[in-house]
Amino acid sequence: MHQPDSTDVLSRRRLLQMGGLGLMGVSLPRLLAADDANRAEAIQPSADAAVIVFLNGGPSHLDMWDLKPDAPDGIRGEFSPIASSVPGYQVSEHMPRLAQQMHRATVVRSMHHGVNNAHAAAVYAAMTGHDRGEIGGGTRPTDYPTPGAVLDKLRPPTTNAVSHVCLPYITKEGAGGPPQPGFFAGFMGQQHDPLFVLKDPNAADFSVPELTLQVGLSSQRLGERKALFSQLDHELQTIASSRGMSGLQQRAFDLLTSREAQDALNIGAESDKLRDSYGRNIYGQSVLLARRLIEAGTRLVTVSWAPDANATWDTHGSNFQSLKTRLLPQLDAAVSSLVQDLADRGRLNRTLVAVFGDFGRTPKINGNNAGRDHWNFCYSLMLIGGGFRQGLIYGTSDKTGAFPASSPLTPGDIIATIYHSLGIRHDRMIYDPLERPHRLVPVGDVVYDLLG
Repeated sequence: MHQPDSTDVLSRRRLLQMGGLGLMGVSLPRLLAADDANRAEAIQPSADAAVIVFLNGGPSHLDMWDLKPDAPDGIRGEFSPIASSVPGYQVSEHMPRLAQQMHRATVVRSMHHGVNNAHAAAVYAAMTGHDRGEIGGGTRPTDYPTPGAVLDKLRPPTTNAVSHVCLPYITKEGAGGPPQPGFFAGFMGQQHDPLFVLKDPNAADFSVPELTLQVGLSSQRLGERKALFSQLDHELQTIASSRGMSGLQQRAFDLLTSREAQDALNIGAESDKLRDSYGRNIYGQSVLLARRLIEAGTRLVTVSWAPDANATWDTHGSNFQSLKTRLLPQLDAAVSSLVQDLADRGRLNRTLVAVFGDFGRTPKINGNNAGRDHWNFCYSLMLIGGGFRQGLIYGTSDKTGAFPASSPLTPGDIIATIYHSLGIRHDRMIYDPLERPHRLVPVGDVVYDLLG
């Protein structure tokens, strides 16, 4: 029997929204026309899912993707470049396994944006494409939505899976600070927020107790409770403030009874050999868990690689020591294993792996035990699979890696292109709780040269 989806029917919730808005002078025909226009704008996706490995804090492009071995002392880094699987393109010596995956990758070396101070503002720009300048602080309900929230609303999973997941941290803006923006649903509403998995997948006792049925609470009893809540929901749906909570209740019930969700989180089902290849640390195992979630039907998983903005990739001090002993070996193992694993399973063509951070690091090496500071004027990122071109090294930086020398791009361009690969128009309208329209990516366009 055909099950109608969100593209060919109006949900009861949508009809209730429209009815309530009629009292505010917003006409039903106008909203129907807007819905029809957005459905007509659908595009054919080249990717069904994505994993964003977010290098929170700002990874050094000069010591990873865009080395400058001929630059003067004080700019030239300590690392040697090594050949990659793309002829003529070199990467850091501390990424030997990723070097052998470059024939599958698009690397952009000409990124830039308008935020050089606040991590929160730079993270927000990188994750949403909304560059609002140096407006820092924590997440706000008026923020633009993270891509996973958009997928949850416009292209939810076809299985009873978690739509989008963030792990292993809700990254803070500095130790003890507020949660960074860019990872939440913002004005789309909390019902589209991700599931946060905040346990260490590398721990022997890893579990997600929030998704575990309490002892003595059977699926049948849970179903009875769900039916009771559904009766109450009929009344609650007429109250605007209950809309988000109703969605969260529904998702909680679905997840508690979902075999897909439970099985995906059982990382112990993987072989020791495979787990070792990803790296036996919180980030390597988080990336492996991301692959399991994608296989179970999750649309997007974000791995935020820091408990707070200053903890990992924010290498103001000891840049080279941190990169070579800890950061790059872990990244090299996790991402190269993910790419190879997806390829071996026949999923890489339809799964995007995106590796980027909030900005790059300064060409000038500072005196804080050879650190590098924030640098938004030029940085690099990597995109693999999901319809992106293979073996493409896009754009160049100048001789010191300070500014783009050709083909400059912004986060809005990248997020727009990611949306395009996932079958969503970047210039479509999305609506806040007051039904005010917002362009999905405020500034930025699809870069078709990055796509295969």
